[in-house]
Amino acid sequence: MTLYSRVRPLAFKLPAETAHDLGKRTLRAAQSTRPTRAAMSTAYQYDHPALEVDLFDTTFPNPVGIAAGFDKNAEVTHALEALGFGFVEIGTVTPYSQEGNDRPRLFRLREDEAMVNRMGFNGQGMETVKARLKADGTPGFPLGVNIGKMNVSTEREAIEDYRRVFDRLSPFADYVVVNVSCPNTPDEFDEASPEHLREIFETIDAENDLDVPILVKIGPDEPEESILDLVDIVQEFDIDGIVATNTSTAREGLASAKREEWGGLSGKPVESRSTDVIRTIADHTDGDLPIIGVGGVDSAASAYRKIRAGASLVQLYTGFVYQGPSTAKRINRGLVRLLERDGFTSIEAAVGAELK
Repeated sequence: MTLYSRVRPLAFKLPAETAHDLGKRTLRAAQSTRPTRAAMSTAYQYDHPALEVDLFDTTFPNPVGIAAGFDKNAEVTHALEALGFGFVEIGTVTPYSQEGNDRPRLFRLREDEAMVNRMGFNGQGMETVKARLKADGTPGFPLGVNIGKMNVSTEREAIEDYRRVFDRLSPFADYVVVNVSCPNTPDEFDEASPEHLREIFETIDAENDLDVPILVKIGPDEPEESILDLVDIVQEFDIDGIVATNTSTAREGLASAKREEWGGLSGKPVESRSTDVIRTIADHTDGDLPIIGVGGVDSAASAYRKIRAGASLVQLYTGFVYQGPSTAKRINRGLVRLLERDGFTSIEAAVGAELK
């Protein structure tokens, strides 16, 4: 029995967001000294040359990252590196601080190994995040920055929101993700409409003097035709990749009492749908558009399914909550075994294998 398996029942007695905040404070303390970071690295990092992925003009030490939402304000990036993850995506970061939706707004669905969140882009704002990145330094692995709009912004103001955050934080980022698919923010206009997307991409492209790779995060609930229309726009503007997928509003087949809470569903129940979206995009683009796969990743097998469907990298959040600090090490070790079983010498060789 691992230490986390002993601690988790106690943590799960706390409200989900309270436990999350406590976990981040623990990680913040653990990353505060070199000896504690070194101890975590020794215990949890797993390196293997087959796991390296060259993408977006940088090298990812392994393909398993932390999704946006876990470390919104760049508070524990160094701890996540020490825990063996290959990259982290901070945010969603907005221009100014905002409280988000009222608590409670984060719920565990334990019987389904899932979570529902309606956080609503709560965060400390771009200037605080920028100051923290300058003070703490960027981590030694790739850093993604997920950017969004203020909840009160109009369609016109939203464009300026994205521009401001991109301008402030892109110098720290290995890639930037435009988040237009969150189901937990006010639905005053269609953020994923072709016209709105085109204006966002044109505006950010004009600001991108450093040629920082730009990606867009899409949701899992749209019909295939709508997803492919969005992909065509992404390719029209030479956007560098897609994060697939965000959380879902679907609730079919859930057993937990909290299943009716409104918000975005994450975890095991969305694995199949998010992998289907990855496969659809990879097939539509002949594998030429990089994809970061997210949704229900909690094991080497679930990560490998997304990689074989066309994802070059994968991310998790809910799987980390349920599986604990050894998650990345366990998944990466398993991925090496799966690669060897199938005769692949690297993750890159396995990307989209089922489509070839």
